Amino acid sequence: METKNTRENTPVILDAVARHEMEDQDSVTIFGFWVYLMTDFVMFACLFATFAVLHNNTFGGPSAKEIFSLPFVLVETFVLLTSSFTCGLGMLAAHHQKKKELFFWFIVTFLLGVVFLVMELTEFRGLIHEGNSFTRSGFLSSYFALVGTHGLHVFIGLCWMVVLLVQVLRRSFTRHVTRRLILFSIFWHFLDLIWIFIFTIVYLLSAL
Repeated sequence: METKNTRENTPVILDAVARHEMEDQDSVTIFGFWVYLMTDFVMFACLFATFAVLHNNTFGGPSAKEIFSLPFVLVETFVLLTSSFTCGLGMLAAHHQKKKELFFWFIVTFLLGVVFLVMELTEFRGLIHEGNSFTRSGFLSSYFALVGTHGLHVFIGLCWMVVLLVQVLRRSFTRHVTRRLILFSIFWHFLDLIWIFIFTIVYLLSAL
């Protein structure tokens, strides 16, 4: 009788062990991703420090107050922050395993990210066309390095989003796909946080 009960309980025990191992794996992956984000944050902190040191080094060129359009940047900020909100709605749909809603909100997020990136590139193009490229002064070099690095991260996030949508389409909400969605949402919100710092330090304070 004891042997029979042991045999019946063995699959349950194995399932619990397997589930525990998968949870440990998820925890390690998420922790590793947070470590990556911290290294990324340190990189941005170095770029912010460089900008803080060089923002007055115009070398006879224009200052930040002369070349930046605050209303234009406000629209950029609104677009990116809205994309963070729609990304959150997409993750809520993923939590309830609603594929159509996830696709809708992530496509909206993707389009908002594209609009933000186009606006940023338009700003860069305008500055370069006016002769204010990154070679003009230390201020412009630090500006292009900081804002351009953020834009590169947004581009990587857009590519990542496309890959995730393909995976959801093919595999639905498996454990691995759900975990990748969570990591992506953390990454996208991180980019919004960095942009808030950029908007405040680079654009807002420079316009005062």
